[in-house]
Amino acid sequence: MIKDIKSLRKKLKAGTARGIDYEKLTEEAVSLGLFNPSWYEEHYGRTFSSNVEAFKDYIRKSRFAPVNPSPAFDTETYHRTYMDVFHGQVSPLLHYLLHGRQEGRTYAPYAPRWSPRNALRPRREVSHEAEKLKVAACLHIFYNDFIDRFAHALNEFPVELDVLLTLASEELVAHAKRTFGQHPKVKNLEIRVVPNRGRNFGPMLVEYAEMLQEYDLFCHLHSKKSLYSGKEQTQWADYLTEYLLRDPAVAAGILNSFAEDDELGVYYPTTFWMMPTWVNHLTMNTPYMRKWEEELGLYRNSGFLSYPAGGMFWARPRALKDLLSKRWAYEDFPEEPLPNDGSMLHALERVVGNVAEKRGYKEFFYYPATGQFTRDYSYIFSSYQGSGLEQHLPAIQAHECISFDVFDTLVRREYTVPDYAKLKLGQQLVDSGRVHSAKAFVDIRNEAELALRKQANFKGDVDIRDIYKEVGKTLGISDHDATYLMQEEFELDLKMIQAKNEMVELFNHLGSTGHKLWVISDTYYTRGQVGLMLKKAGVSVPYRLMVSSAEQKRKDNGTMWHMVKHDLADEGIQRHLHIGDNVVADAQLPGDLGLTTFHILHPMDKWKALDFPEVLQGDDALDETQILKWGKLISQVGRNPFIGE
Repeated sequence: MIKDIKSLRKKLKAGTARGIDYEKLTEEAVSLGLFNPSWYEEHYGRTFSSNVEAFKDYIRKSRFAPVNPSPAFDTETYHRTYMDVFHGQVSPLLHYLLHGRQEGRTYAPYAPRWSPRNALRPRREVSHEAEKLKVAACLHIFYNDFIDRFAHALNEFPVELDVLLTLASEELVAHAKRTFGQHPKVKNLEIRVVPNRGRNFGPMLVEYAEMLQEYDLFCHLHSKKSLYSGKEQTQWADYLTEYLLRDPAVAAGILNSFAEDDELGVYYPTTFWMMPTWVNHLTMNTPYMRKWEEELGLYRNSGFLSYPAGGMFWARPRALKDLLSKRWAYEDFPEEPLPNDGSMLHALERVVGNVAEKRGYKEFFYYPATGQFTRDYSYIFSSYQGSGLEQHLPAIQAHECISFDVFDTLVRREYTVPDYAKLKLGQQLVDSGRVHSAKAFVDIRNEAELALRKQANFKGDVDIRDIYKEVGKTLGISDHDATYLMQEEFELDLKMIQAKNEMVELFNHLGSTGHKLWVISDTYYTRGQVGLMLKKAGVSVPYRLMVSSAEQKRKDNGTMWHMVKHDLADEGIQRHLHIGDNVVADAQLPGDLGLTTFHILHPMDKWKALDFPEVLQGDDALDETQILKWGKLISQVGRNPFIGE
């Protein structure tokens, strides 16, 4: 099977059709009802000279995009079911026709995982108004082969435009001049050779920020390659190039949308469909986001958000004036090497939309699966759609060992807010005259915890018993009284602990069917205290419990995951899955170590996904009136981590 995929990939490389009879395959696909040329044209806004040309268009795009050939065949389902076909960069329908049928592989009917709530319907042929726009493509090229890739992408672009290049070395200049200088769609060409600093944003902002303000619109792309599965993968770059520049119907729709609606400021295709479910999130970039938000006067973003993943987009320069009017230098950007995530550049791509919205502009997107433009940002939660865990049970059960997070995964708090138990304890201390306000006690309690972390240079973790020894010193009470307060905080929190019923049922089911179960939590609570919480939630099967206060290792800094990986190897466990709600601690960090993860929505994230009002943020998070008003409702909404139950 691998040999077949390699052979197909070789035939398709660089667009060659040698060895493939497209006319015969088109007829066969149509006769089987798997390719419907008229449906394909209408669905994706294109008109082709023949059925064969339409089929070729599908075969090329379906290597990297979730486009579908008919209502009978779903491209994304085939790729997700047969990852060898995806990593081979082969069209699902082409593979099915040539090899999949004989191998007993199956397909599913077209079933988009998300549908826009408010589709935009721009014309797919460029309008007279759009033709008058002054347009530039700002391209940063690090890899030589992208010179030809980008030039080829411009072949069917619906208007002429200027090209502003930044190149990684002098060796690329001659090739770039020859290729773009003679391109029929390129009116004017600018070339700058730049240092390897600032990734794609640095060269654009340092070299062209001022010039870009002379245009009505500009497109920013850069050469991007991903390495996984042991070889170069181009699907992400191909996907972004296709739906930013190459597809003429989409390009016309972009230009027409900007020309028709002055409120539109930024465009990009929805996030590449094979990215992790949680990629539309701040992830490790929160501190860098806060710096950008403070510097640019932006509203504070939290959790999930829509942004141009990969840093490529169309924009109206006026919408990004706060970025383009600043005088930039390469020294403003960090030097290489940079981490895979967690830097000011990863944060910068996440504030592009926010910068535009500050000036009153809106973002819009293109969703290839349905062929629609939209302003509906809820695509960021599309991977969490579903009625419940049943649809995921076979995949979960395929693992020998399954580990679970605790808080907001197996258990939930009745009023959502973790600090509410501390606030209630503070109210008791106000009544006894030991503190002047409940919030003041929460500050004392949390400052004691922070002080212990600083003393330990933020290594290991802290224990609630040690925290209350520090609290006792601040309040001037005995160790005995401090221990009583510690137990009271725990008892108040335990009283509000409730089960996430579906998750606990899953846990108990897995235990009853012979799976090894581990429970892993970053918490100051003791192992015994967490065990009592799990017992109250209804956990009734054996499990191994790892809590950071006892292990002196944490998930959110990776140390716990190194221990988990070591223990899995020691026990000879090859099929392990971790389930949790924290994007960084439960998904990103273990994933970086090669561990398999299944991310579920935190109750607050589900609340946001359902487009409910933003509540319990900032000072409101410790306002008891707000906690009582919203906290219980959020907890109830988040009981099931899926959208659509």
